[in-house]
Amino acid sequence: MWVLIIILVLFGLVLMLATYISRRKKTVETEITINEDGECCGAHEVCDRESLLSADANVEYFDDENLDALADVQPEKFTDDQLNQLSDVFYTLRESDVAAWLRSLQVRRIQLPLELREQALLIVSERRGL
Repeated sequence: MWVLIIILVLFGLVLMLATYISRRKKTVETEITINEDGECCGAHEVCDRESLLSADANVEYFDDENLDALADVQPEKFTDDQLNQLSDVFYTLRESDVAAWLRSLQVRRIQLPLELREQALLIVSERRGL
C-alpha cells in the first residue's frame, strides 16, 4: 500500500516539474530580455527595432511632431481632429516602423486609443512571428 502511495506522489511531482519547465520555457521564448545595464539581450538587430520597451529617452519622430500636444492626455479626451491625426500617422507607417513608433509615443507620454493600440500591437506581434 505504501509503495503505491509513494509511486503516486513521485508521479505527481514529476508531472508538476514537467509542467513548470514547459511553462517557463514558453515564457522565456516570448519575452524580450533586457539586462540590468539597459543593454539588449544580444540579438541587437531584432531587439533594438522590435522591443517596445523604451531603454533610452531618444525620441524618434515619424513626421508626427504635432502629436506632442497629446502628451499626458487620456485617449478618452481626444477630439475627433486629434484622433484623425493619430490615425493618419498610424495608417501611413510601414509595418516595420510600427514598433519604433510605439516606443516613440511611449517616450513622449502619448497614449493611443484602444482601437489603434490593438491594431498596432497586432502588427508588431505578427512581425515577430508569435
